[in-house]
Amino acid sequence: MKEKIDLKKYSSIKIGPVVDVEIITEIDKKNETFFLIGGANNILVSPYPPPLAKLSKKFDYIKIENGELIIGGATPTGKVVSFCKKNNIAGFEFLSRLPGTIGGAIKMNAGVKEYEIKNVLKWIKTYKGKIYKENLNFGYRKTDIKNIIYEAGFELKEGYNEILRQKLLSLRENQPKEPSAGSVFKNPPGNFAGKLIEDVGLKGYRVGDMAFSKIHANFLVNLGAGTFEEALNLIELAKKMVYEKYKIALEEEIIIVK
Repeated sequence: MKEKIDLKKYSSIKIGPVVDVEIITEIDKKNETFFLIGGANNILVSPYPPPLAKLSKKFDYIKIENGELIIGGATPTGKVVSFCKKNNIAGFEFLSRLPGTIGGAIKMNAGVKEYEIKNVLKWIKTYKGKIYKENLNFGYRKTDIKNIIYEAGFELKEGYNEILRQKLLSLRENQPKEPSAGSVFKNPPGNFAGKLIEDVGLKGYRVGDMAFSKIHANFLVNLGAGTFEEALNLIELAKKMVYEKYKIALEEEIIIVK
């Protein structure tokens, strides 16, 4: 089953072609040929992308079973936070207003400061079956998970903390309101990507309708009719200038799909 999706409207950065996206309804190895777009919140899609897919609503659920919190891969992160608040479950407060699905959040080890999804994860389910956290490798905003995540199991701990949720939200108050795909680059060890971009003079720098935000330099914002090429030009320019000045190789957090 396919669905025609206009990525200029669907993606958070408002860039991309109109494409036929495969809607996945069953767990199957053949689905691995697709690139999963999820909520399209941290991706930059080229005009000529590989075959794309997203999980159907069949994988959008939250349940408590055998002392675990079990969540479908297509479940929006906001829905998870609401469920945890209602059921007094701790450990997911950091997901508040972090857009996307739980599958995408796991794949990129989403987090705020020291609060990361790996801290509460127990296992994932791919077409290969259940894989426990001990057999996965997690890094800063990355994992070694290559397969589609259909479901995941998490620790079930009481103690939802609204004060913590508000505190973590306040850390993101300086994020721009224009369409973006979140942070462009991962923070290098002992440094901040936004500060490095600002220090080489690229804060607010614009190419066409794409720019590094005047509010937070590590956000690439779409000021209207931004294109994939303009975004890519700015990403490459920042990497080049930061490396030339500081010998620091910036690594993308945004996923470029081409």
